Amino acid sequence: MSGGTRLSLGVAVERFPIAGSFTISRGSRTEAVVVVATITDGTHVGRGECVPYARYGETIDGVVEHVRRIGAHLDDPGFDRVALAAALPPGAARNAVDCALWDLEAKRSGIRAHVAAGVPTLRSLETCYTLSLGTPESMEAAAAASYRPLLKVKLGGAGDAERIAAVRRGAPDARLVVDANEAWTDALLEENISACVAAGVTLIEQPLPAGQDAALAAIARPIPICADESLHVARELDELAGRYDAVNIKLDKAGGLTEALAIRDAARALGFKVMVGCMVGTSLAMAPAVIVAQGADVVDLDGPLLLAADREPGIVYEGSTLLPPPPSLWG
Repeated sequence: MSGGTRLSLGVAVERFPIAGSFTISRGSRTEAVVVVATITDGTHVGRGECVPYARYGETIDGVVEHVRRIGAHLDDPGFDRVALAAALPPGAARNAVDCALWDLEAKRSGIRAHVAAGVPTLRSLETCYTLSLGTPESMEAAAAASYRPLLKVKLGGAGDAERIAAVRRGAPDARLVVDANEAWTDALLEENISACVAAGVTLIEQPLPAGQDAALAAIARPIPICADESLHVARELDELAGRYDAVNIKLDKAGGLTEALAIRDAARALGFKVMVGCMVGTSLAMAPAVIVAQGADVVDLDGPLLLAADREPGIVYEGSTLLPPPPSLWG
């Protein structure tokens, strides 16, 4: 990997206040805590950002430690992104290092990361804008105030039929995606799917807990059902057939851009619709995901829009349109 020049790795924890708060079925946050891996050869610097996620057993300290351990292997003969995948499991730590390697390679070679990934040109994308979980009244007001063409609605289980109807009242012309974050039960499926049909919802994300979603194979699915927590890496796709119609690819789950690209290609080959999502992070985390999102059926890369302030330079958003990231940011 080093090509005769020793590489060094740094890791930092950074905090970005969220505009207001961000609430899903598992709780609320008022700041995004991210881990940034930096790899340098003394001349060029590559960066990658990840968001440790407690749902997957990750902690800030644990992710930092995993990233640091990789520093000792950067100069091993033959160390590359394939070796990284063997050294770290899928997850946030591997994502940060994988994306830092992509960024470093782009800067050393002068070839943009998206070109190296087989995407000649990046185009602008329309992204979802997320509405946090709340009361029907607060969610209706938030929908009305959003003025967004594509909304992703966080749900929480009991009372979701009322929330869905309220959001539709608040945003009568918006396209809607709903995300239950595993909060529904088998008993709630029929009622909540019916409410989604009535509201014209276009996609339902992870209604049942991962590993407890067998009921999805036995029901009519008038709206495509998307796997999120049920999918991390490409080898799991075969297990989703019959239960899910789409998959949400997130770099923090997959363990980086390398695996995310593999999931995208395999999912398309198997007939799944593709959604590309994110954790609440900065533009540095969104930039590599933009490559995966080219041609996706649904794009949900609104992390920076939920922050009080993004890093500079960052991705430019014109309303809900995400412009290609500048090379000075990443890649």
